[in-house]
Amino acid sequence: MPLESQLSAVLASRQQRSMYRRLITNLPNSIDFSSNDFLGLSRNETFKSLFLDELAAFLHPPLGSTGSRLLEGNSPYAEQLESDIARFHNAETALLFNSGFDANSGFFACVPRPGDVVLYDEFIHASVHEGMRMSRAGLKRAFRHDDVGELERTVREVVEEDRGKKATERRNVFIAVETVYSMDGDVAPLTEIVEVVKKFWPSGGNGYIVVDEAHATGIYGQQGRGMVCELGLEAFIFARLHTFGKALASSG
Repeated sequence: MPLESQLSAVLASRQQRSMYRRLITNLPNSIDFSSNDFLGLSRNETFKSLFLDELAAFLHPPLGSTGSRLLEGNSPYAEQLESDIARFHNAETALLFNSGFDANSGFFACVPRPGDVVLYDEFIHASVHEGMRMSRAGLKRAFRHDDVGELERTVREVVEEDRGKKATERRNVFIAVETVYSMDGDVAPLTEIVEVVKKFWPSGGNGYIVVDEAHATGIYGQQGRGMVCELGLEAFIFARLHTFGKALASSG
């Protein structure tokens, strides 16, 4: 079957399953009930003016990236921004990405070592699935949404399987959750999840919590720092994702 016919069949199947999506443009006078512009900053004139003033003050770097940051695309401005972000979120360090999707997929594709374990909430974002698809982790297993009991049972199974192994042979276990789930609007039981990790790895060990704060950024925590900061759990979270493209009216 020609490629065009295959693609047409896929699109027809998606239409039948109500999964077909297309780009739309809202009218200027439309009322916004569905975007991620939670704070209305994208239409705020003061915010817009401050942004344009910052842009006009650029002397270095040039407006374009000019290339990869590993080559000629890095700048003091980018490094200072990362430092400011880390300080704001009470984190050890920060790293800029093109988008939240890139950050999630890049993290889960690169950080888990061969044979490691990724346990993820069944409602985790598609970007995490994309990263896991490219990951070298040996086990990727979902647990029921916000079900701390099932998460604990799964962690126990992994720990029991590794019992008796040398410390250098034990697998790292990454637990992937979101603080606020965009489709349902519910909040992860993050404190309880931290307690599970502390129970099985009381001295740090091989348990690592990775939190997607995309829909909590700007909404929860002092000055919108997110749910992790609101709960005071910064020291127990291995990595956090914060996006600029939702409440903060930007991108990255």
